[in-house]
Amino acid sequence: MTLVHLNGEFLSPDDARLSAFDATVQHAVGLFETMLAGGPDARVQRLAEHLERIETSAKSLDLLEKLDATVLGDLILETVRRSELVDDGHKARVRLTITGGDLNLREKQASRHTPGVLIVCQPATRYPDTMFNRGVRVTIADLRVNPLDPLSSHKTVNYWSRLREVQAASAKGASEALIFQVTNHLAGGAVSNAFAVKDGRLLTPIARAEEEPGAIASPVLPGITRAAILEYAEELDIPIDKRMLTIDDVLGADELFLTNSSWGVLPVVAVEASIIADAEVGPITRSLLARWREELA
Repeated sequence: MTLVHLNGEFLSPDDARLSAFDATVQHAVGLFETMLAGGPDARVQRLAEHLERIETSAKSLDLLEKLDATVLGDLILETVRRSELVDDGHKARVRLTITGGDLNLREKQASRHTPGVLIVCQPATRYPDTMFNRGVRVTIADLRVNPLDPLSSHKTVNYWSRLREVQAASAKGASEALIFQVTNHLAGGAVSNAFAVKDGRLLTPIARAEEEPGAIASPVLPGITRAAILEYAEELDIPIDKRMLTIDDVLGADELFLTNSSWGVLPVVAVEASIIADAEVGPITRSLLARWREELA
């Protein structure tokens, strides 16, 4: 069953209520992580990495000064266990939200307020096999992200602009939307990171904390599944280039795929009306998808 943990209490979805005065409700202040739980021991895939990322963002954005990752991780695992959703090959979607809490906007010190903790464990989305076997089509989003926006590379709850792009893509029969920066360089998908393959090399946009010294900060989220794919590529001796990618790099790719913690690796075979390579899921994409699926087998 779907189970909610909110500020120290385990609750059913019908009983879970967030204060109308929480800064998440009032001002869209907050951070979140979406994770996948599964396997015979009901573990959460890359839990430590998710907790490290949200703590880094919380400190950077003055939401809080310290996050007890051990306690929070145990709480997430307990929520998964109590939900009884992970068994016989079934997986669960786990969302952790650090809410804004009672935030005094005139007081910047993170130690002066207490953010809320919201954990939701529910059945994982089951994606059709055809999405991975045949690949999907994506659109080009109208939204552009700005490297001068200090929030753009963090996973904040202010997700409306990205969700609108997903809705617009769906209305056109596409599965995702590619978002570019104001410089016309690829940032990623609306809810995913992006990879291209060219001449046997794996290409991906530079993410936050990967910039050259003195460079403008990247607006690209350092995805957890993205990091896993980079690890797998090294294991498979696939060369990696992290660099600024243009629309020509995208349309001229031999393979294209998107990553997030829900679907893992999603092959892309068309961008708008343009076919990628021969509209077939490529061998490198297939090998990385297989490797990702092994983690929660």
